[in-house]
Amino acid sequence: MKKYKFKTTFTFDGKRYQIYADTQKELYRKAERKKIELEQGKIELAGNMTLAQWIEKCISTYKTNQKEITNKKYRARIKHCITDRIGKYPLRSIKPLQLQECMNLQIGKSKTQINEVYNAIKFFFEKAIDNQLISVDPSKSLIKPLGYTNHRRALTEKEQIHLLKVAITDRRYYLFLLMFYCGCRPEEAAECQGRDIIKRDGIYLLHIRGTKTINSDRLVPLPTVFFDLIKDTPAFDYIACYNNGNKINSANRNRVWKSLKRQMNIDMGCRVYRNQLVPPYPLASDIVPYCIRHTYCTNLARKGIDIRIAQKLMGHSDISLTANIYTHVDIIDVVKIAHSIDSNVLPCGLPEHQKLAK
Repeated sequence: MKKYKFKTTFTFDGKRYQIYADTQKELYRKAERKKIELEQGKIELAGNMTLAQWIEKCISTYKTNQKEITNKKYRARIKHCITDRIGKYPLRSIKPLQLQECMNLQIGKSKTQINEVYNAIKFFFEKAIDNQLISVDPSKSLIKPLGYTNHRRALTEKEQIHLLKVAITDRRYYLFLLMFYCGCRPEEAAECQGRDIIKRDGIYLLHIRGTKTINSDRLVPLPTVFFDLIKDTPAFDYIACYNNGNKINSANRNRVWKSLKRQMNIDMGCRVYRNQLVPPYPLASDIVPYCIRHTYCTNLARKGIDIRIAQKLMGHSDISLTANIYTHVDIIDVVKIAHSIDSNVLPCGLPEHQKLAK
């Protein structure tokens, strides 16, 4: 990084700015120019503004209806996949090749991520055209690479048993018990506090303070076995937390998940050598935290809970999201009903050869 001889600072609208230059004269000139830019508002719209500046302008102007958590995730995705790679270049200098290279870096990612990056690129440059900042859209012929679709599954009965056995041993793992017993999303589970345990008409409920959609804020029943485990949580303490009471934030959730998986593997019989798990691992590799929430919904379906009630308990904005889980028939369910189908379809009392002949 270049070292400058002169430096000055000033405060504008509560924010501190630093200016660097090689000469005193240049320093004064740059400082005055910066103050004028700030007083005039934001950076003037022009084709020579950087792509990063234009993206920020677009998001702050056109994405105002996004929920805070959605906007935060959206910005993180755009920064990682677009801005960090080509954001420093002037908007009007961006070439189709550069955009395609950004898309090609998504090869092997999920279809959801690929679509989000593709749609964002198209959106930013369509708006640039609308605002007459560029005359030709470099994203016009952008090609989406293939991606994979995440097929989440419910935990098997055996996996559920080991999950529950391990999860009660550590307060951090209560995060996943909140998902299993109450259908919380990971970020919702991390926010649950003692004050969210409420009683209505003699029934204990959990208030999930969801923010993803308007339907996310909801009340769900607290199973007795889980209520007994968390009922003494002080009002403003987190139900799932570290030993010191600290919240499990998004940066640490993956670490807690890896710890839980390790303990589940050990509980399922995995050998340990010098504190390292020895393959093969008993716990299936396709299990992710959302499988636990998927299990909650699947268990609702198996218990015959009406799909509209399940939609409310899951906090789904669209019933089709719930239906995707409700209409999924697991092999376990197939095996369980096989004998029932056999006895119901074929007349009772017939010899086996007569049944086959029929």
